[in-house]
Amino acid sequence: MIKKFKSIFNRVLGKLFRRKSGVKLGFYGPPNAGKTTLANRICMDWLGEEMGSASSVPHETREIKIKEKVEIESDGKMLSFNIIDTPGIATQIDYEDFLKHKISKTKAKKRAKEATKGVIEAIKWLDNVDCVVVVLDSTKNPYSQVNITIIGNLAARDIPVLIVGNKVDLKSSNLKKIESAFPQYDVIGISAQKGKNIENFYKEVFRLVK
Repeated sequence: MIKKFKSIFNRVLGKLFRRKSGVKLGFYGPPNAGKTTLANRICMDWLGEEMGSASSVPHETREIKIKEKVEIESDGKMLSFNIIDTPGIATQIDYEDFLKHKISKTKAKKRAKEATKGVIEAIKWLDNVDCVVVVLDSTKNPYSQVNITIIGNLAARDIPVLIVGNKVDLKSSNLKKIESAFPQYDVIGISAQKGKNIENFYKEVFRLVK
């Protein structure tokens, strides 16, 4: 009975402290799914400034980036978030992939090394987040080794998850495939670049942290 009371007390205390200091919201997903674009959209909406640089070149984000005290309002309620944008998760990073984007061999090797280090750091950061938004490209097949690895790591840690199917403004978008691939999680379709369905995204994030 005492152990049960302590467990309930710690959960309640944890929620109160988390909301006071800021909900640690991690953004995870494969490269070029739109994590930084979505993080930038959120920061522009509520802070008037972008969080980081987004690019069509894979692994533009190669280190953890944090924006603290992002006050978000939804349905008359407000919460403070610490937005954590992580490098794209990949099971293999080859410097030759960067050569296709007209990057020199020296810079490509440096970028690959930094990206590999970034992936390791991103996985470590799973121990520090309160909840996670997994951003997937809805125009691509969700049944990839990378996506399954990400979801598996989150499930093992019992972290609350919201899956975002990004790029729904494109004709090849297929949100139903993502829903079928990961039926255990809520899935919402958005266009981070166009701002489509962002209000509903905020509502789902609030539901996630309750």
